[in-house]
Amino acid sequence: MAGLIPPEFIDQLLSRIDIVEVIDPRVPLKKAGREFQACCPFHTEKTPSFTVSPQKQFYHCFGCGAHGTAIGFLMEYDHLNFVEAIQELANGAGIEVPKGTGGGKPAEDHTPLYQILQQASDYFQQQLRQHPDAGLATEYLKQRGLNGTIAAEFNIGFAPPGWSSLIDALGRDQNSRQLLHKVGLISTSDNGKEYDRFRERIIFPIKDTRGRVVGFGGRLLGDGKPKYLNSPETAVFHKGEILYGLHEVRHGGSGKQQIMVVEGYMDVAAMAQFGLHNSVATLGTATTQRHLELLYRTTPRVVFCFDGDRAGR
Repeated sequence: MAGLIPPEFIDQLLSRIDIVEVIDPRVPLKKAGREFQACCPFHTEKTPSFTVSPQKQFYHCFGCGAHGTAIGFLMEYDHLNFVEAIQELANGAGIEVPKGTGGGKPAEDHTPLYQILQQASDYFQQQLRQHPDAGLATEYLKQRGLNGTIAAEFNIGFAPPGWSSLIDALGRDQNSRQLLHKVGLISTSDNGKEYDRFRERIIFPIKDTRGRVVGFGGRLLGDGKPKYLNSPETAVFHKGEILYGLHEVRHGGSGKQQIMVVEGYMDVAAMAQFGLHNSVATLGTATTQRHLELLYRTTPRVVFCFDGDRAGR
């Protein structure tokens, strides 16, 4: 949604939603008189100082000072920009966000990027089921102890061999190829030829906290380097701000009393195979401040389970 959001619509939206219904699924609230309370999701505490007022449609933490409307909460808790928070609330309320002509806050519309990423994810999953060379991928998954149920749960796919499989499937026009470039799925060689970034790899879609595909991780089949390859940094994918599997943990039914942090997407899938659905991966060993914020907003206890090699230590 390009352009500006009219302030009148923002006021209307806030009058149509209940801030308690927005916050409670993310931070379980308890009734306390006229208000609701919880331990603050924005700082560590043992005694609840985070309050939500249904009358004022406002939240406030007496410990750290965090406060705001449902829009501000989604921006801070779900790490959304202003327009994304508006869209999230509007979707829940079943109303359409208009394109304004002034007086609002501008923001770049990344919807086409999310759409092409989802199309690519669907394509990779289809290739795992149908491509003649997909047996290499399914055999590797079996060797790692992963069954079809887990592959489907994590939307695991297969990037076929060849330099232009994805381009041929999704890059039929200049606009589509431009989008594929923007999300890091295709590159251009020194001689100007476009080619697929992911080739002959098992593909793991990487999702943000809203469940949108923002990038991919690929595990090479056979010899060669690099063994693991992630999407490059893009407008919607920032490696230091994403935890693989966090969306599934937050929206799963296994509880959030403890989260285990592992190194890679294969580790997350393997743990899920054995019934442990509370693990996430840092897509490498570098744990950022943003990673820690996401973790401790979700659980009070974090256990790091990195590999015993030099990188893991």
